[in-house]
Amino acid sequence: MLDPDSTAALSPMGEHCSKGPDGTPGRGTNPYACPMTVDPATLGVRLYPDPILRRKAETITLTDEVRAVARRMIELMHEHDGIGLAAPQVGLSWRLFVSFVPESDKRSASGEAPSAERTASAYINPVLSAPGGALVKYEEGCLSLPEISGVVHRPDSITITATGLDGVVFSRRGSGLLARCWQHEVDHLDGVLILDRMTQIYRMKNRGAVRDLETRWTAANARMT
Repeated sequence: MLDPDSTAALSPMGEHCSKGPDGTPGRGTNPYACPMTVDPATLGVRLYPDPILRRKAETITLTDEVRAVARRMIELMHEHDGIGLAAPQVGLSWRLFVSFVPESDKRSASGEAPSAERTASAYINPVLSAPGGALVKYEEGCLSLPEISGVVHRPDSITITATGLDGVVFSRRGSGLLARCWQHEVDHLDGVLILDRMTQIYRMKNRGAVRDLETRWTAANARMT
């Protein structure tokens, strides 16, 4: 999610991947979820309509590889002026995202349901629950959808339960932009984009930009084949 204020390691997938006798992914297997050694330095933000952005990500197990990827994702998030980044956005079908919603005059990291964070955080296998408050409309952007934004309605507060990079399961209540960021990133883990959530008028407004992204992606991949 964009910042609105900005101008041969053990596979984390474990049992979720099977291989055929030739070493290729087995039938029905998510190819992005197979055992891999990830070089964090090679990770970059994937753009729509990369198919991985539409895949439902897999539950993962915390490993040193996952920690290294999360650290690199935090770097990428900052480099791109984002406040959140999900693993599918860097080409990995893992249930992992990172976020950093900084404090401001309108946001605080204090209280029972903070609207900001003091430091960047990683959320492994996150689960959202207990949405609360009114549905609030807010214009969201996305690092995988450059130059596209739209109004999305989301609950003003929500609880997240996840595993941190220290291996400890935690639950937090958030509100405002922090709660919205969590919901936006968990959507990514389920293959849902703001294109699916934004109001109809914004879908129409962004049709040209969406077509441009599709055309560029098709051309780029044609050159690679």
